[in-house]
Amino acid sequence: MDWGRAKSVLIFSFLVLNVLLGYQLWLNVRDQVNPNVDLTALPEDTLRIMQEKGITITASVPGGTPKMGDLQFRYDGRRGASDKIPLDPQVDSRIVFSERELVEGLGNIITDLELYRFDPALQTDEAFVFTRIAADGRPIFDVKLELYYSNQKIVAYRQDRIEPVISEDYERQTVLPASKALAPLIDNYLQPGAVIKEIQLGYHGQLFNTDDIQAAEPSWRVLLEDGSVYYINAISGAVATEQDAAAAETDGKADGV
Repeated sequence: MDWGRAKSVLIFSFLVLNVLLGYQLWLNVRDQVNPNVDLTALPEDTLRIMQEKGITITASVPGGTPKMGDLQFRYDGRRGASDKIPLDPQVDSRIVFSERELVEGLGNIITDLELYRFDPALQTDEAFVFTRIAADGRPIFDVKLELYYSNQKIVAYRQDRIEPVISEDYERQTVLPASKALAPLIDNYLQPGAVIKEIQLGYHGQLFNTDDIQAAEPSWRVLLEDGSVYYINAISGAVATEQDAAAAETDGKADGV
């Protein structure tokens, strides 16, 4: 027997088998995601974990990698974070879905209303949620405006207010691609059967009840179908949960009392 030839045949067979298995893995993962999702930057191990855990991505994965830097601001803490301001008269809740009608109806009551954008993914059974928009048009995820509604009327609101600070040391870096930022989240954090429904680039940083300058970092926000929220630092790739953010915010506001 020609052992050299047989060895070559076996090596070639294993190579073909690995290619076929890899292709089948890619097909299986592709069937779990939106056709617009770009997974080319995800490591093979991450694709395998997605398949094993049954993790699904229904959101479009953004492909841009803009240059961004920390957003600096001062928090206007004149009102407590939990304060609801009653509206009198109350207004029809349908105006939330029309920017013009919203500004006309509440613009003279809610300061800087035009700087907040409706964030439908965060809507609850009692409130419409808006996020503050930075000068570059991206959301500041932790700075929110909540419009509380009942019987199709907006009855109260709660608002986080900030004053942006322009820094001469403003340094911008190219952010991580969303597909690359997702890898550690999928590998180490998501539970079996998780469904990623939204991925968005903006700024993340807790609000502290202090007059000191604070900062929000470029971050990818990942929303799951079950309501869970994760933040991935768009520069370092570090992952934080919404629970981590809430705990830090509570500690910071307690320290500022």
